[in-house]
Amino acid sequence: MAEVGAELSAAEEVARLREQLEAWNYQYYVRDDPTVPDAEYDRSLQRLRELEAANPQLLSPESPTQRVGATPLAQFRQVQHELPMLSLENAFNAEDMQDFNRRLLERLGRAPADELEFACEPKLDGIAVSLVYRDGRLQRGATRGDGTTGEDITHNVRTVASVPLRLRGAGYPPVLEVRGEIYLPRAGFEQINAEARERGEKIFVNPRNAAAGSLRQLDARVTARRPLQMCCYSVGLYEGGDLPPLHSAVLDRLQAWGLRINSESRVVTGLDACNAYYEELAARRAELPYDIDGIVFKVNDLALQQRLGFVSRAPRWAIARKFPAQEEMTRVLAVEFQVGRTGAITPVARLEPVFVGGVTVSNATLHNSDEVERLGLRIGDTVIVRRAGDVIPQVVAVIPEQRPESAQPVVFPDACPVCGSVVERAEDEAVLRCMGGLICQAQQKAAIRHFVSRRALDVDGLGDKLVEQLVDRGLVHNVADIFTLPRAQWLELERMGEKSVDKLLAALERSKATTLQRFIYALGIREVGEATAGNLARHFGSWEALVAADEEALLAVPDVGPVVADHLRQFFDSGDSLAVVRALRAAGVHWPDLEPVAAEALPLAGQTWVVTGTLETLGRNEAKAHLEALGARVAGSVSAKTHTVVAGPGAGSKLGKATELGTPIIDEAALLALLAQHGVQP
Repeated sequence: MAEVGAELSAAEEVARLREQLEAWNYQYYVRDDPTVPDAEYDRSLQRLRELEAANPQLLSPESPTQRVGATPLAQFRQVQHELPMLSLENAFNAEDMQDFNRRLLERLGRAPADELEFACEPKLDGIAVSLVYRDGRLQRGATRGDGTTGEDITHNVRTVASVPLRLRGAGYPPVLEVRGEIYLPRAGFEQINAEARERGEKIFVNPRNAAAGSLRQLDARVTARRPLQMCCYSVGLYEGGDLPPLHSAVLDRLQAWGLRINSESRVVTGLDACNAYYEELAARRAELPYDIDGIVFKVNDLALQQRLGFVSRAPRWAIARKFPAQEEMTRVLAVEFQVGRTGAITPVARLEPVFVGGVTVSNATLHNSDEVERLGLRIGDTVIVRRAGDVIPQVVAVIPEQRPESAQPVVFPDACPVCGSVVERAEDEAVLRCMGGLICQAQQKAAIRHFVSRRALDVDGLGDKLVEQLVDRGLVHNVADIFTLPRAQWLELERMGEKSVDKLLAALERSKATTLQRFIYALGIREVGEATAGNLARHFGSWEALVAADEEALLAVPDVGPVVADHLRQFFDSGDSLAVVRALRAAGVHWPDLEPVAAEALPLAGQTWVVTGTLETLGRNEAKAHLEALGARVAGSVSAKTHTVVAGPGAGSKLGKATELGTPIIDEAALLALLAQHGVQP
């Protein structure tokens, strides 16, 4: 009897743990709202493994411990889709969307002025898959293939944490085919490429390429190490039971059954609203944590979808409006070397101009010598260039089979291409650096451009062309010189008349009244960005206290590690650097000292805020900086742990998520009042 009792007790605990782990998975991967720390989840999963190992009769294919199989496949099996997985027609501009809307209305016999309701979803740049559930249990996963025949990747989709092995709740049909996109978030893409570089392995060109490679692993243990995710976008075959009459409601039902849907999805009415949604998401495309290549618009009413039917291999009731391509092929004409503010020498590819990511690109960064070697790049090669949002274009791959016989290797300089000084490469760095320091005109120009930039001292009117002239003519040698240059010499510069000079001198005068945080950031100390500069200013309160701080005191500041502390001490120990600071103060640059405050004592310490939409007075970056100065953490997404959301015009899914969770929401006026309450005057 004791043995039977123990077995029943183990069975009960196994059932409880599985239910708890599935609920946590749902909150984490589907609702994007984790409810327990990772350590607690790991402990529970380990306990379940121990119980199943001790009681093998309790093992089940749907257990959270069984996501990864132990035996690699010999090859993929071909599977036939019960219903074809069709492709979509594409729209490339507003005129194409207008034609699409007109065809819908004509086929439905509607008046031209009528407006249809559309379900709008981001078109994830991943791999289309089909999941078949029987009686709520995952039976099969397959790739789209040619739309009729795909590959059986069940062993791999089981490793994707956002794919439930068993559906939640009740009401699902006995047979349910779910269709969606498996993709790799950008952070995961960077992670697996970083690991590949460390191992000296080939890296992936882009997240889609990485997702495809991950799903086509014969060994599911490899797939399991890749942080893939899945979003559902439709239902294919289903037998038994009824589905809601609207596409958007079907997605809500799938989410209730434990499947992830895209939080940016929206229902709108009319063509103008479709175009507005496209423009909104296009503007935020680079901010999303994953790649999208367009927006899919679907007639929301399923009965209307049935009436509209299909043409060839595409539905009449849906269309994908594509964003400008983020990758294109072009040829490398030359490689030149630029010298940055810290002396870093960066190879830059000069390209045959190509239209990519909405702009014409003729230059792309190659980062460093290690990257050139990894790419195997030669001058004359045909390459793939990628540009995502406002990110600097970069060469991501070489196409060796198109290499001409005349291709030349890239030769790195053994002296600075600007000043001729010695170049060195530290043992722990991949970057060559010019050791000329302030005698190097390239470093002088970069330092001045940074110093006068909007987030530093914000000298309006002192642009790149003026900085080039100032340094090239030998009128200034460091940032302090711009405050002492006589008016007559400003007037000698090209395109600088009396009024322009007066405006610039007034801007220079205004910039002298700054803050300690801005001043520290403006100095351009390596690895010291805005957030770190703010932490240093708040922690020490004065420039004198900061300069006097030893390494131990610096390491006590949030976000300051040994590398940053070393860069700070090198700056403070440099007589040349401190001489420039003294000259700046002698020229009148000043700031109020602060009362040193420990990070935990700040008014918003421990709070997580989210800023979304357009802020007309501050701008989102400035709002973020002010909130961080008060101790808040500013996150990019809303969760149950979000303290407050600041929402301006155009706020989208983040505002909806905050409303759903009951998170406090304030507008810009309330934020300005809060900042003023704590002595912050933007």
